[in-house]
Amino acid sequence: MISVTEESQGSLLRSRGRSPQDDVLAQVHRVLIALNPTWRTKERRSESRYPFPHLVRLTPVAEDGITPDGESIVVVGKNLSRRGLDFYHPEPISYRRMIASLEMGGGRSVSFLIDLNWCRFTDQGWYESGGRFLQAIPSDVDG
Repeated sequence: MISVTEESQGSLLRSRGRSPQDDVLAQVHRVLIALNPTWRTKERRSESRYPFPHLVRLTPVAEDGITPDGESIVVVGKNLSRRGLDFYHPEPISYRRMIASLEMGGGRSVSFLIDLNWCRFTDQGWYESGGRFLQAIPSDVDG
C-alpha cells in the first residue's frame, strides 16, 4: 500500500499544475463516464430521461392487463421519461406487465401499466430492468 502524506500529495498536484479540487473533479468525471458511457456519445433516445431515485411499487396484473393480481414488490427507481421507467431490484421479476405506482408526495400517486421489456444483472448482484408505459391507470384500480 502506498502512503501519501498530505504534504507530498499537495506537492505532486502543484507540480502537475492542478489544485486538489481539480483532481477531485477529474476523478468524479472518470467515475461518471465509466458508469454512463452515453455521456461520451450522442444520445440515441428521442425522449429525455430524468433521474428518479425513488421507491416504486410494482403490482402484477391479471390477464385483462389492468386488474391487480398478486403481491406487490418495491423497487428503486433509476430514470423516468415520458414513455417509461428503469429501476433496480434485488430479485428476478417473472412478470412482463405490471402496474407501476409512483408517489408524488402529499399522499398522492400515479400509476401506469408498464411492459417490462429488458433486464440485466449488475456487478453488485442486483438487477436493472425497464419498460415502456402502455397506459395510465385510474387511481381507484391500482394495487
